[in-house]
Amino acid sequence: MVPLVLMAAAPLALLASCGKPATVPAAVEAPISVKLAEALPASGGETLAISGTVRLKRETPLGFNTGGRIAAITVREGDSVGAGQVLARLDPTGLDAASSSARAEAARADADYRRLAGLFQKGWVTAPRVETARATAAAARARVQQTGFDIGLAVVRAPSAGVVLRRPAEPGQMVTPGMTVLTIGELGSGYVMRLPVSDADVQRIARGQAALVRVPALGNDAIAATVSEIGARGDDATGTFRVEVALPPHSGLRSGLIGTAQLRFAGEASSSGGVSVPATAVFAARADEGFVFVHDRAGGRVHLRQVSLGALGDSALVITGGLKPGERVVVSGVDRLRDGAKVHIAS
Repeated sequence: MVPLVLMAAAPLALLASCGKPATVPAAVEAPISVKLAEALPASGGETLAISGTVRLKRETPLGFNTGGRIAAITVREGDSVGAGQVLARLDPTGLDAASSSARAEAARADADYRRLAGLFQKGWVTAPRVETARATAAAARARVQQTGFDIGLAVVRAPSAGVVLRRPAEPGQMVTPGMTVLTIGELGSGYVMRLPVSDADVQRIARGQAALVRVPALGNDAIAATVSEIGARGDDATGTFRVEVALPPHSGLRSGLIGTAQLRFAGEASSSGGVSVPATAVFAARADEGFVFVHDRAGGRVHLRQVSLGALGDSALVITGGLKPGERVVVSGVDRLRDGAKVHIAS
């Protein structure tokens, strides 16, 4: 029988006879998720970013033609309404009484005029008295038309399809003529962003000029827009001019959203032949130099590169040396990278 000690020592002797230690597989490098941006030729143009408010182009305040007590308001804020839909009604009691009184006065004045006209034919009254009676009858008939007009406007109807933006009044409330009861935003008019622009900047803006709009409530995607209206008079309180930027249809737009519109003004081409990149791509900047990570399309890795810095705009930085147009640089996650790191491009 073979001793147990010899049996245990046999595998150890076999390993020793090979002359090489066993190898352990190396750990696989996990790619780091990053976002990239392309270096674009610097145009030398200037951009202007202005905060503004999203509004419907037509937001119409509605009210009654005469004063009285509100009998009913049939909609609430946020409700969608159709063209011609009844939105609010006045208590008709006072209007009906005024209409009846006007009709009775018109009948009396007309009878008075006819009686005096007959007496004038017989020579018993003077012509001025007849003319006065005729004018009184005409005024009474006009009063009948006025009361009928007021009764027709005792019902507020939607001027077009839209949405109820404000409801400052309530049923039972006494209102004066023209007082706003509801504000309707007309959906067919489209959405705009209204910008307060200084007198110096408004001189450079032209109707039809392109703009990029960002509304944080809708995400970070830029919305292509166009300058549609430029105010001709500055605001008395602030001195700014109102500029409207027409927005394309978007399901998430609501009146009152806050955003930023970026306008670009043409300028001379950059004499340095540099490129423009997002400011977040540059790190460890000192004086006129900094560093970026440039993406290698073929190897899927990034490489550290020193660049020369130019002017800083609202969100972009001009690189005057060390980077070519078309090269892609990392704009997020640079603090987790090293030279030669393997990356995964996030969508």
